[in-house]
Order: sequence, then structure tokens, then C-alpha cells
Amino acid sequence: MLSAKSLFQEILDNDESFRLFCSIAASGESQGGWENARIAALVPESERPLAPKITRHGADEDKHGRIFNALLKKRGLEPVEVPPETDYTMLLERHGIGLAHDKLKADQPLTVRDIITYLAHSRVTEQRAAEQMAMLLKHFGDDPDLGRAVRMISADEDNHLAYSHEELLRYAAAGHGPYIRATLRECALAEIRVHRDVSLGVMARMGRLLGWSRARSALLAAGIHAVYAYERLVGWRRMVTLRAPERRDALGGPATAAPEVA
Repeated sequence: MLSAKSLFQEILDNDESFRLFCSIAASGESQGGWENARIAALVPESERPLAPKITRHGADEDKHGRIFNALLKKRGLEPVEVPPETDYTMLLERHGIGLAHDKLKADQPLTVRDIITYLAHSRVTEQRAAEQMAMLLKHFGDDPDLGRAVRMISADEDNHLAYSHEELLRYAAAGHGPYIRATLRECALAEIRVHRDVSLGVMARMGRLLGWSRARSALLAAGIHAVYAYERLVGWRRMVTLRAPERRDALGGPATAAPEVA
């Protein structure tokens, strides 16, 4: 029976597919770490109290990248180059979502709207990350090799999501509600398209590495398109609602150290 657990188990059991999976994950997390570090450095003076939280966010992302690279090292594997069609962060930027890298590479302070754009981008993408890690936690949280890493990353993603909710609600209360709503909707609709395209790209690569039949590959592709159709119709709304998180000030302290997984 084809299930999320059996599919991921197959990917994790094969060295080449595991190598690709961890390489894609590590690259995306490291890119997120760089982006957050640059945003923290460019926060406008009026928003400086937010900078330590953005720095913590980036430190967590860097830590996740190190964890995935350590998982590769533990199996004696080296990272591979990330195929362009599977590069989630690059494709989001290409669609104009989040802050452009040209802006982050400059030394000009960001604006308040830039910070809100960053937070809206985080709220949408961290929703996806939290859901994916919750799925891995459900199926592999007790795995002797992956469990500790999955538990730590999942907890961090939940914190990131709580932080983005809390900060966006603060800006909404300060009068930025219309801009926040419009930006969240734009981000969500673009993200679900990128997620579909990246999922198709990843599954095509995995299918070639694992020797999947055309019928199985077609079934998985149909499933990805079905998820996109649902998200395009109504599912995107879960990414744009804002509610006060149960955990307040989720990024108010220092980042936790990465577990020894290597």
C-alpha cells in the first residue's frame, strides 16, 4: 500500500535518495539562515527590538542545515548539488515572494513594510515546514537514527510559526492589517504553486533513483496535482489566518544546540 510513511521509508533506506533528500533540505535551511541573518542586520532603527528574534530564527535554520549534513556524514555520504527544479527557496524568490536577495545584499536599511513582507513570507512557509515536520515526527520520531533530529527540527518549526503569528498580529494591531492580509494571500497562492512544482521535481528525481514504474510515478504525480487543486480552492486559507499562539515569545531566547547525530 502506498502511504506517506512507506514512501519516505523507501527514500530513507536508499543511500542515493537519502543523499538527495538531505542535500535539498540542508541547502534550503542554510539559505534561510543567510536570509534571516541579513534581515536582522538591516532591520530599521524603529524595529530594532525584533532583530534578536530574527537572528534566532536564522540561527535555527543554520542549525537545521548542519543537522541534515550531519545525517549524511553519519552514513558516509557527501551532499549533492541541488537540482534547480527542486530548489524551493530559489523558486519562491523567482516568484517575487519574500525579500529579494539583491535587497538583502545591499547595505540599505529595510522598511517596516519590508519587515512585514518577511514575516508574511515566514508565516506561510513555516506553515508548510511545520506540517511536513509533524508528518515526519509522527512516523519517524522514534527512529533510532532520525528521531532526535526530527523532534528538534519539528519543535523549532513550531516556534517559528508561533513567532510569525505573534509579530504579524502586533503589526496588524498597529494599523498594518490590509497590507498584511494582501501580502499573506499573495504569498500563499505563490507558495502552493511552488510547492507543487518542487514536489513534482523531487518525486521525478526520486523515481529515477529508485526505479519506480511509470504507473507509480504517474500515481504520485496525480496525488501532487490533487493536493494542489485542493489548496488552490480552499487549502491556502489555513496559511493566511492569524491567531494568538499558545506559546508567546517563542524566539525570545538563544538558539538551542544541534544534537550529536553524526
